[in-house]
Amino acid sequence: MRDYKNFLKEVRKFLKNRVFTKFILRYAYGLDASCYTYIPKAVLKALNEDEIIKITKLANKYNIPITYRAAGTSLSGQGVSDSVLVVAKEGFENYKISQNGEIIELEPGIIGARANDYLAKFKRQIGPDPATIATAMIGGIAANNSSGMCCGVKNNSYHTIKDIRVILSDGEIFDTSDEESIERFKITHSEIVEKIKELKKFIEDDKELYDLIKSKFKIKNTTGYAINSFIDFDNFKEIIKHLFIGSEGTLGFISKVTYNCIEVKEYSISGFIFFDDLLDASEVVIALANLGSEIVNSAEMMDDFCLRSVNGVSWEPEILKNLKENSCAILIKSESDTKDGLENNLKTIKKMLENFKDKISKVEFSSDKDIANSWWKVRKGIYPIAAGARSKSASVIIEDICFKLEDFCEGAKKLRELFKKYNFNDNSIIFGHALAGNLHFVVTPDFNEKSQYDNFASLLEEMNEFVASKKGSLKAEHGTGRMVAPFVELEWGAKAYKINKEIKKIFDPKGILNPDVIITEDKDIYKKNLKAMSEIDDLFNRCIECGMCEKNCPSKNLTLTPRQRISLLREMERLKKAKDFKTLKRLEEEYDYYGQETCAACSMCSFLCPLEINTANIALSLRKKASFKTKKIANKIYNNLEKTIKIAKFSLDTYGFGSKIFTPATISNITNSLHKAFHFLPYAPSSMPSANRYELKNRLNFGDKQIVYFSACMNRAFKPNDNFKDKRSLQEVFESICKKGKIDIIYPKDLNSSCCGLSFENYENIQKENEPKFTKMLLEASNNGEFDIVIDHSACFAHTLLHIASKNKNLRVFDMAEFLYLNKDRFDIKPLQKNVIVHQQCEIKKVKKENFIFDLAKLCAKEAFLIDSFCCCGFAGNKGFFTPELNKSATKYLSKELDKKMIDLGVSTSSTCEIGLNSYGGGIQFINICYLFDWCV
Repeated sequence: MRDYKNFLKEVRKFLKNRVFTKFILRYAYGLDASCYTYIPKAVLKALNEDEIIKITKLANKYNIPITYRAAGTSLSGQGVSDSVLVVAKEGFENYKISQNGEIIELEPGIIGARANDYLAKFKRQIGPDPATIATAMIGGIAANNSSGMCCGVKNNSYHTIKDIRVILSDGEIFDTSDEESIERFKITHSEIVEKIKELKKFIEDDKELYDLIKSKFKIKNTTGYAINSFIDFDNFKEIIKHLFIGSEGTLGFISKVTYNCIEVKEYSISGFIFFDDLLDASEVVIALANLGSEIVNSAEMMDDFCLRSVNGVSWEPEILKNLKENSCAILIKSESDTKDGLENNLKTIKKMLENFKDKISKVEFSSDKDIANSWWKVRKGIYPIAAGARSKSASVIIEDICFKLEDFCEGAKKLRELFKKYNFNDNSIIFGHALAGNLHFVVTPDFNEKSQYDNFASLLEEMNEFVASKKGSLKAEHGTGRMVAPFVELEWGAKAYKINKEIKKIFDPKGILNPDVIITEDKDIYKKNLKAMSEIDDLFNRCIECGMCEKNCPSKNLTLTPRQRISLLREMERLKKAKDFKTLKRLEEEYDYYGQETCAACSMCSFLCPLEINTANIALSLRKKASFKTKKIANKIYNNLEKTIKIAKFSLDTYGFGSKIFTPATISNITNSLHKAFHFLPYAPSSMPSANRYELKNRLNFGDKQIVYFSACMNRAFKPNDNFKDKRSLQEVFESICKKGKIDIIYPKDLNSSCCGLSFENYENIQKENEPKFTKMLLEASNNGEFDIVIDHSACFAHTLLHIASKNKNLRVFDMAEFLYLNKDRFDIKPLQKNVIVHQQCEIKKVKKENFIFDLAKLCAKEAFLIDSFCCCGFAGNKGFFTPELNKSATKYLSKELDKKMIDLGVSTSSTCEIGLNSYGGGIQFINICYLFDWCV
C-alpha cells in the first residue's frame, strides 16, 4: 500500500518549502520535452546527495514510486511521473578537473556545454555531444547514454565513463572510484554481485545470445539496458558502472560521473552538400562513412522540410536562401590537429564527392567559425524549429532509430512510405546522424483527432516491426523511455528481454524507481497520456516545451520557467473548453504570481529559443491589462517627475540616516517584514545608493567635441553608497572623463522633469504623450542630430534606440560604455592591476551592444570576466524592490563565482541592477564602468 500522506509528512521535515503540492507547480514540473503529460502527486526539489538518500529510503518505507529528473529535456517519456517527481539540478553543480583536463568529475546538475566550458582551456571536452548540450544536464546525458552529432558510438557516455557514484534503490551509495565503497558493497550487497556474475555466465554460455548482443551494439542503441557490459567487462564493478549508463533512473540515482575527456581538434572545416533527392543523399552518406571517422567526423542529413523550416528566422544562413524545391542536404565536419591534415582531409572528401557530381546540386565548404556555427545552429535547432511550424493544435513526436549502414537508404525510403501511408507526409521531417546510420524523424499529429491518434500508433508499430526485422535499434540515442518500453522484447527477443527484466529486478526489487520506463507490463503505455495541445496565442503556440530557454531564466529556481509558463497557458485554455471553471479560477489566481509577477520580462529566454519565442510578452501583456489599476498613480508620477525624484532622494536620505543607526542589514530585514505584510511597500536591499545632489550644468569649455548627455531618472536620484570608495555621482564622473578627453557636455533643457518612457511602458497613454515630447527634447539638445547623444543607463538607452531613434534617423544615441569605447583614442588608458567582472544588462543584449562594456573593461583591467552564474540578475527595474525574491534567487551563486575567479571589482551600466549585485555580491563592489575608466585615464 502506498502511503503518500506520511511520506510527504516526513519529507517536509528536511525539505521544508521544497515540497510542492500546489496544482500549478505539479502541472508545470510534470511536463518535460517529451510528448507525454503526467501530473505528479508531489514535486520535490533536492539540493544534495543526503536529501536524495533520505527521499529514496522513505520511498522504500512507504512504497512510493519516484522519478529523478535534472533538466527535463528527455524526449521519450522517461522524465515524467504521476507519483513523485524528484528534481535534482540546483545544488548538484560541483565539478573537479584532473590530469590536465584528461579527466572531469561532474555532478548531475551541470549543463553539458558548461562542462565543456570548464575544459576549454585544456583543449578537451566530454565525449557526448547531443544537440541539446546547451541545456541538457550531465545526469540526463549519462542516464540516457546520449550521444550526438560527432561522438557516434565511440565517444558516448558508455565508452568514456571512468567512474560513477550512484544511490541505489535502498538508499545506499556505490562509488566505483572508492575502494572502500566497493569492498563494502561486496558485503552489504553480495546478492547483487552474485546475480550479476550469474547473468554474465548465462550470456557467455549462450553463443547465439552473446553474438546478438555483440552485433547490436556496433551501432547506436539505447533500447533496454546496456547489456553489452556483460560481454565487454569481467569485473562486476565495471559491469554495474556501465549498466547505470542509459538506465534512465530505473536502477538508482547517478550522483556523480567521471569522464575520460577527448581532445578538441584545433582545425576544422564544415561542408554543406545539397541534393535534389533524399535517396541520393543517403548514398553519399554511405560513401562519406567509408572514408572513416578520421576524415569525416560528423555528417548530418536534413530533408527539404528541415531546411525550409528556418526560412524567416533572424539568423537564417545565406546558403539556405533560394533553395530548389524538394532539396535536402548533408552537413559535414572534418577536424585535424594540423592545417596540413585538414587540407588532406578536404582533398579526400572532394575527390570522393566527384563520384557523385551528377547527384549533387550544390556544395560549399567553410572554415570560418561564424559561418560554420550558423550552419550547425540549423542542425541543433532543427527539431524545435520544424516542430514550431506544425498546425496550431498538433502535438510533436520525435523518434530516433538506427540501421546498419548498408540498410540506411532502405530505412530512409521506408520512413517516407510510412509517412505517406498514415497521412503524415505533409508535416513530417527526417534528419539525423548519418554516419552512424541514425535517423530522427518528427511527426506532428493532432491528438484531439482520433484518426490521427490511431494513425500515430499504427505508424509506430509498423516502423518498429520494420526496424527490428533489419536488426536495427528502435531507440538510437534518446533512451527507451515509455515510447519504446513495450517494444524492447520485439527488438531483442525473449532471452535478451528476460535479462533486461532481471536487471531491473536486481537493482529495484520493489519497482519504485521510474516505473513503466524501459521495463513495463503495460503494452499500451507508449500511446497513453499523450500531450493534446490547446491552441493559444500565435506568439507562444509554436513552443514545443523543449526547455532550451530555461538556462537563461532568472526565475528558474524560484517559480516557473518560460516553457512552464506557456504550458500553463495551454492548460488554462483546455480547462476553459472543458468548463472546469473552479480549477481554472485557481490557476489564473496563482498564475499572477508564478507566471507574471516573478517574470523579469528580460527576454533572455528568446536568446536560447531556436524559434526566438519571447515569453516575456506573456507577463508584459498581463501587466498592460492590469495597468488600469495604477493608471492614476502613474499619470501623477509622470506629470510630477521632478517632484517624484526629490521624494526618492528624501527616502534615500532617510534610509542612509536609519542605516547608520540600525545597520543596512537591519533596515533590509525590517522592510522585508513590512513588504511581506503589505505587498505595496518596497523592500530595501542591503546596499542601497545614496541621494544624488549633484547639480547638472552644461560644460562647454572642455574641448573640441560636443555631446548631449541624457541622464536617466534613477541616475539623477542615485549616487554611490556611502561605503563606496568613490562617492561621486555618475554625472560628476562622466564630466571628469569628458574633461580629460576634451569633450563638451550639453544637458537637455527640462532634463529634471523628463523620462525616456521606459518606466511607463505599461501605460499606452503616457507613451503616446511622451514619445513626441522626448524626441523633440533630444532633437533640440543635439541641434537636430548634429551632436551625439549619450545615455547613462543601458535599459534607457535601449528603449530610446528602439522607440525613439529608430523613428528619427537624425538622432544618434549611444550607451555610455559604447561611447567611451568608440572614443578611447582620446584617452591615455593605464589599466589597473585588478580582476574585474562585467555585468551586461539585459536590454543592452537585446540591441546587440553588450560587447562594448566588456571590451572597455578589458582595456582597464588586469583581467576581465563575464558573469556566468546568471544571464539576468532579476532586478528588472523595480522588481528588486517589490519582488526581491526574484533578484535574490537569480544571483544566488554570484558570490561563489566572484570568490572562485578572485574578483576585485564588478562593473555594470545599470544603477538599478547594481543595487542587487552589491547586495548579493559577497562584499565585492559593483560600480558603473565609468568609474573604472575615469580611474584609468
